Amino acid sequence: MTTDAAGTPAAARRTSQRRSSAWGERSLAALAALFALFLGLPIVTLIGRAILDGSLAKAIASPVVFDALSLSLVTTAISLVITVSLGLPLAFVLARREFRGKGWLEAIVDLPIVLPPSVAGLALLLVFGRRGLLSAPFEVLGIAIPFTTIAVILAQTFVSAPFFIRSARTGIAGVERDLEDAARVDGASERQLFRTITVPLASAALAAGLVMTWARSLGEFGATIMFAGNVEGRTQTLPLVVYGEVQAGELDASIAAAAILVMAAFGVLVAVRVFHWGRVLDARGLT
Repeated sequence: MTTDAAGTPAAARRTSQRRSSAWGERSLAALAALFALFLGLPIVTLIGRAILDGSLAKAIASPVVFDALSLSLVTTAISLVITVSLGLPLAFVLARREFRGKGWLEAIVDLPIVLPPSVAGLALLLVFGRRGLLSAPFEVLGIAIPFTTIAVILAQTFVSAPFFIRSARTGIAGVERDLEDAARVDGASERQLFRTITVPLASAALAAGLVMTWARSLGEFGATIMFAGNVEGRTQTLPLVVYGEVQAGELDASIAAAAILVMAAFGVLVAVRVFHWGRVLDARGLT
């Protein structure tokens, strides 16, 4: 019978190792299942409650929910246009240019992601409020920003734009420079090069950034309520309906509105994975 250096039979040692490995695998699976249950059970319960008690169907027909959903869709669409128009050039600069203070600029761009939403709302209020840093030019033009739909759009843009900028920066940085140089040799202008080479090759990253930015805008709550308030029909987005209905004691209505938000966010995450956009959101691409 074969033994090891310690005199233990080799077969017994292998059996012990297999048992230890099997126990470790079962423990790992149990911990993973337990935490997955912790993350998924509240969401499943919320959606199931909204469907089974009929509140979801009632909420969809409710004028308050419909108005809030319409406002959310309009403001997030405008926010997305602003983010792409201004964020894409910034992402290009961060991906392709080296300059003093670049690290500080990247930190500033990323900061809204980690800021508490209420802090973001207060900061916007201090800049664009009636006594804010930039209040005078808007007063001259007769434009009031706080507690208006404009404030909703600004709040959504502020908290969600970094997601697009980071994703776009990753995609643009991953485009082979040799392909762009070849296009320059063929006589392509910088605008043509960007439109026909850079953007198509970075399209997966740009698409991922778009959907994640839209989802973040749709779910924005803290900065909106601080900066834009909760005015029905003007600043009350769908997340604020959830909050308002809970405050009013209308639990079923708040559950239904929350279920709509969850399904919209889940749809976005499924799209990211179905179209294989998720790889560009890997943490390695955000460093």
